[in-house]
Amino acid sequence: MRSPVDANGAAPVCAEVGGRTFVNACRIALANVRFPGTPEESITLARQAIDRAAAAGAGIICFPECFIPGYRLPGKRVPPPDPAFLDRAWAAIADRAARTGVTVVLGTERVVEGGLVPTALVINPDGSMAGFQDKVQIDPSEEGTYTPGAGRRVFHAGLLIFGVAICHEGWRYPETVRWAAQRGAHVVFHPHFHQAEPGSYRPTAFGDPANTFHEKAALCRGAENTCYFATVNYASVGSPTTSAVIRPDGTVLSYQPYGEEGVLVAEIDIATATGLLAARYRPVP
Repeated sequence: MRSPVDANGAAPVCAEVGGRTFVNACRIALANVRFPGTPEESITLARQAIDRAAAAGAGIICFPECFIPGYRLPGKRVPPPDPAFLDRAWAAIADRAARTGVTVVLGTERVVEGGLVPTALVINPDGSMAGFQDKVQIDPSEEGTYTPGAGRRVFHAGLLIFGVAICHEGWRYPETVRWAAQRGAHVVFHPHFHQAEPGSYRPTAFGDPANTFHEKAALCRGAENTCYFATVNYASVGSPTTSAVIRPDGTVLSYQPYGEEGVLVAEIDIATATGLLAARYRPVP
């Protein structure tokens, strides 16, 4: 019901991504990178990940939640919010996007009317800014640090239509993913932050019954909407979740080894992301 179409309304037989041609396919990348030691390092690490995604032929890369300048929580040395730094960082990442031709979904923050909003900045492959998807549903633990944003939207990267649901809202509020799928999203990117608690169980296999509920929720987000769900975490020792790509049937396409820094690259078949089940949902009156 929602295969990609060209300007004349016909379904294309192929898509070109990173100089390679795929039938109804797109190559995506998830930046499973370490927590930056400083805001400046967050820029450096982001540039390096974009370069690696481009070298692997990916057309789009997504970063973890608030990667620039780093997610704010006790124990992490993240300086106070600095709009001037953010403007400079976004410009630097936009320049790298333009140099590589890669669309960037950048986990970051922005100051809005005095409040600090967790957000994802989408940067087009020519370096222009497509816009923000703010985190609308913040976790109770974030109150006092972050302010919820408002509104939802979908974005385009060539033939690919995608949405963004940030951390808590993707885990706990399925409606945030369904909203994007109902509006044509082939994939919903899910930037998040999740680190190990002292003495906690250390997973080794995605979706293991001993793991937290989060990965099972990721499987559901794909299956219940018939879309891809691409979740991306920081690389950290013992991390309870990792970066992974879930198919529209709720099975795992690929995942990054737990705690291992790197860029996870996956080819997705956008023809299979029909959004059928999301479209069939009938809200309760």
